[in-house]
Amino acid sequence: MTTSAPPQPNTRQGEFRIGFLVHDVSRVRRTLFDAKIKHLSLTRSRWWALVQLSRTLSRDADQGMTQTELAEKMEVAKVTVGGLIDHLEASGLVERRSDPKDRRTNRVVITELGYKTLVMMSDVGHQLNLAALENIPEEHVRIAEQVLSRMKANIIAMLGDADVPAPPTAEDPVAFE
Repeated sequence: MTTSAPPQPNTRQGEFRIGFLVHDVSRVRRTLFDAKIKHLSLTRSRWWALVQLSRTLSRDADQGMTQTELAEKMEVAKVTVGGLIDHLEASGLVERRSDPKDRRTNRVVITELGYKTLVMMSDVGHQLNLAALENIPEEHVRIAEQVLSRMKANIIAMLGDADVPAPPTAEDPVAFE
């Protein structure tokens, strides 16, 4: 009895590789970013939490976010965020403050040291962007941004779920990713 080879998935080699490229570029950029900020003693999840907190700057800088709000932004469990906040607080980057509207709730706010760290992270991110885009004409970069923005809008529209939080925009104060 002969055994036939298992059916091969239709991978359409060479067609629509953009999803893989976007993922791979993001992954290797995060890895390089991690290496460049290693001296700050921040893990990826900790710096991501700090970045998410920074996105409230234009609205409620002195109010911060609750642990629940941060967990929702990061798409992780509240208990996970609790540990991240503990580490960030021990490092002096954030502090918990009582919510003036609800004494049972704490809000997480960025400290002065946290702001300085965000500036350093932003500088590293800027330098990585310059290096990654070296020898790519500015017009090509703008076209890529337009294509990715349109793809993002299309995907959000496909989600079609009113409960899905709006993703950060280019106007957010700190955008590393």
